[in-house]
Amino acid sequence: MITHFQWKPLFKQANLPGWRVSFYFKGIRYDAVYHKNGEIEWEKASPAAEDEEAIRSQIHELMLFHVYDG
Repeated sequence: MITHFQWKPLFKQANLPGWRVSFYFKGIRYDAVYHKNGEIEWEKASPAAEDEEAIRSQIHELMLFHVYDG
């Protein structure tokens, strides 16, 4: 499960899409860019292959809640 999820706009002009996200999963911090099409671009480390789909799904749900439904 993702913990300590944070997001902020990628650009100062808020109407431009793209967000920087950070979170912890299994005690490891991850940083990524979440694009408007739902694509996730990992910054330093990417999650293990067996965890990546679950993480992508959780991030997508969190972004729908915080950004689009907010």
